[in-house]
Amino acid sequence: MIIPARFNGPPGSGNGGYSAGVFAEGAACEVTLRIPPPLETPLSRVGGLVQGPDGAVVAEVGPAAEVDTVVPPVGYAEAVETSRTYAGFTTHPFPTCYVCGPERGDGLRIFPGRTGDDRTAAPWTVPAEVSPAMVWAALDCPGGWAVIAAGRPYVLGRIAVALDRMPLPGDRCVVVGALARTEGRKALVHTTLYAPDGAALARARATWIAIG
Repeated sequence: MIIPARFNGPPGSGNGGYSAGVFAEGAACEVTLRIPPPLETPLSRVGGLVQGPDGAVVAEVGPAAEVDTVVPPVGYAEAVETSRTYAGFTTHPFPTCYVCGPERGDGLRIFPGRTGDDRTAAPWTVPAEVSPAMVWAALDCPGGWAVIAAGRPYVLGRIAVALDRMPLPGDRCVVVGALARTEGRKALVHTTLYAPDGAALARARATWIAIG
């Protein structure tokens, strides 16, 4: 397996959600990232370990407990308005991130703004080449932006996803995120992806880690 360069998060490494989705290989599981996923590098999964060509452990893949938290929905029109307040337009730790980077015209362009009750919400027009790994990516950053603040960047450390149904190309979906709790440098967040008809398509539980 290879993470192509276009699916970066921080410069020089893979977007955490997308990489985890590749490592999951379509299964419902939990992925723990041990080092920044390298780009354009052959990786192999041996049992529950994803390893680089030098044997370094990139990630651990294991069974996930039930991902049962559903973040309450936000309507599409409200999500569009909320995304206009996206803090990443002003200050972004990784502005070329494939998922939420404002400098990426070819990315997913998911820009989660804060709602009045501290959820995040963003619209997402599903691309033609949508894949399970791309859904994992879409569920990644909206949760992170529930805790990211200016001068306080976070990166994904662990994520578990339950994907009930794939969105269709061209669907105008909504992704919502919420902070569950923080503990030291760690933050537990939840995200949910909603279809145009309001059905919950997928949900995630993730741990983000403050850096710097």
